[in-house]
Amino acid sequence: MPPAGSLTADQLSFFETNGYLVMESFSSEEEVREMRDRMAEIVAGFDGANSAVFSTKDHRQLKDDYFFKSAENISFFFEENAFGDDGCLKQPKELSINKVGHALHELDPVFKKFCFSESVASLFSSLGYKRPAVMQSMYIFKQPGIGGEVVPHQDSTFLYTEPPTCTGLWLALQDATINNGCLWAIPGSHKEGLKRRMIRDENGTHFDRPSPSYDQKDFVPLEVKSGALVVIHGDLIHQSFENHSPESRHAFSLHIVDTDGCEWSKDNWSVLDKHGTWQALFSPEIRMLGAVDTKEDRPGTDLCILAKPVISMAIEAVISSRRIPGDVSDGSSCCNKN
Repeated sequence: MPPAGSLTADQLSFFETNGYLVMESFSSEEEVREMRDRMAEIVAGFDGANSAVFSTKDHRQLKDDYFFKSAENISFFFEENAFGDDGCLKQPKELSINKVGHALHELDPVFKKFCFSESVASLFSSLGYKRPAVMQSMYIFKQPGIGGEVVPHQDSTFLYTEPPTCTGLWLALQDATINNGCLWAIPGSHKEGLKRRMIRDENGTHFDRPSPSYDQKDFVPLEVKSGALVVIHGDLIHQSFENHSPESRHAFSLHIVDTDGCEWSKDNWSVLDKHGTWQALFSPEIRMLGAVDTKEDRPGTDLCILAKPVISMAIEAVISSRRIPGDVSDGSSCCNKN
């Protein structure tokens, strides 16, 4: 019997044709509940002293220290519309956070268990990956009433390898519907190649060209039940709209690239190390949890993390500090504003 997460010929064909694949019931109700309960604990322990606002329409966060440091931390980002004119939250903090990231896969055992599970490893083995590396992870809340829009984008814009190898996983932790801000995608758009990149040069970090405009009639909604996994090709054009419903839409997302036979672009906005080489960290707990661990039985399915995790800003964002009710700080900025 094929290992959990392995793709059938029909599933591979659908993914190659459309650039995405929905895998129903990828995670059990117990696994979903464990991740949601763990995130509730993380949020409950967050005092709001260090945080930022996450928006999808401004790039100024690119120079913000708090955002970049989130690559190696569990950091908190508020919804842009969570605050009133007085700078205080309009609702409880647990209903105000846009996302938590970007190193949950490395620092939290519950989310690490999913990222390095046999099911995820088998999935990437089916896709032909030899030595996949988890580059970044985030828990997305899509809060009721204020959950922000995610503009059309391609994940490879931010995580580029040569040849391209970026693949996104998007696990629904609640039912995702049109009403509460499900994903939308343009089927087959991955075949048209990468539209633009985020690069770093002597002028700083910037996009190499403007974002194209897209016809909304070309997008299809990806409504899924809790526990379903959406596999997203790095060149697929996808988006999500604001959540104006009274229901949240929690999801856990991660991005993975192959480190075998490919090269991290030297003008990517984030570098691996001063030598430009991969630094994979292996330990018994970081390898595929619960998976057969021999090259003969499952070749090329080791999952690794990088010594310096890299975040993929899968959407344009802005960072600015805010104060939440009960914050004992003086309200001054916790990060540089640009």
